[in-house]
Order: sequence, then structure tokens, then C-alpha cells
Amino acid sequence: MEEKELILISEEYKKIEGLLHDIGKDFIDEYLYDIDRAGIHSYRYRTKHPEHLIEKIQRKKQENPEKFAGLDHTNYHKFITDLIGIRVFFLYREDWIHFHRYITSQFENNPDIYVVDRLNDFDDDINHYYIAERPKVYKRAGDSKIYDSKEIEVRSEGIYRSLHYIIKYKGYYVEIQGRTLFEEGWSEIDHDIVYPHNTDDEGLKDFSKLLNRLSGMADEMSSYFRKMKEERENK
Repeated sequence: MEEKELILISEEYKKIEGLLHDIGKDFIDEYLYDIDRAGIHSYRYRTKHPEHLIEKIQRKKQENPEKFAGLDHTNYHKFITDLIGIRVFFLYREDWIHFHRYITSQFENNPDIYVVDRLNDFDDDINHYYIAERPKVYKRAGDSKIYDSKEIEVRSEGIYRSLHYIIKYKGYYVEIQGRTLFEEGWSEIDHDIVYPHNTDDEGLKDFSKLLNRLSGMADEMSSYFRKMKEERENK
């Protein structure tokens, strides 16, 4: 993509960045502020930094030029689904199902309107709130079987662990990622040190994998602790 077009995208995005921040806050207030109702431990949200948006567009167009061929400054928000990003956190991995059933009950979740073509399938009705892609979870190979493929698409791809939801809300996509507190700790460190600029550094990647395994063990231990507590209470 030409530098001129990237500059235009950045300029257009900066015009709506404040609006996106407000939309994210509205989403939090309406659906996540009551953490007990949402079945989560906590949450946080952000809008994408303009520089990170441009970096992502360049990377995506390089990785999949056909899929992102039509992207420009007038429609980039139809291709990039995490301009508004929300993370929800669980104390225990098994608690994912409570949030999953909650969020899928709050929004229309019809496979017939899942987005396939980013341009042609985009719904311009800002009052139509719906889940735009089938919810999915990425898990690490060897993880305990806690996800039901009837409830959610399960993908075993490397060391990445996270639930993913794309929701159309007030005219824009909102991406929700769900993970445990331990997984979030690993993810934050990995993104600070490895991803996306040092992915070719084998030494850093090895240390990140080690930290990932430790976070996985911590989640396993946490679940075991809770199970022990429940067994003692039921005696």
C-alpha cells in the first residue's frame, strides 16, 4: 500500500478515535460493568493506537493480499475488527462458559449473518447489534479439555490461549478477548517483548514459551485448588 494512502487512513482514524473510545465505554457500561452478571473477574478496554493500526494493515496486506485488497481510508473499519478492544478476565479457566453463555444471550448470534466478505457483508445499520463471526477459542496443544466444540469453535494453534468474539455495536466492530489472569500476565509480557517486532528472535521466543507453560501450570493448579476446596466443603 502506498504511503499516501496509509497517511490518509491514519488521519481518518484520528478523527473517530474519540468516538470509538466512547463506544467502548458505552459497551462496558451496558454489558460488562456488572461483573457478576457477566460472569467475569474484571475487564479493561482500549482503542487501537494509530501507529499500531497502520502496522497491522501493512502486516495483514502482506500476509493476505487478496483478502485485504480493497482496504483503503474509506473502509478500513470494515476490515479491522479490533479498533475497539475489550479484554475480560477469569479467575479460573473453567469459568469461560459463564461469560460465553452470557454474551451470546445478549446479542443476535445467527450464523447466516456472520461476516465472510468484509465489504459486501458489512451491515451499515448502526442500530443492528450482533455477533459478526462465530465465537472461537485458541488453546495450546495439550491443554485440558474444558471447551465444548458445540458451544464454540475450538482451534489448537501453538501457544496462544484466548476466547475471541467480534460484535457489531453502534456501527463498529468490538473485539472481546477472554482469558485467565495468569494467561493475561503472559500475554502482556509476550506483547511487550516479542510480538510483533521480535518474532524472529529464537531466544526471546523460547523464554516466552517457558513463561506460557508456567502460566498454564498456574491455571491447572488454581483449578485443582478450587476442586480440593469444594471436595472438603462437600464432606
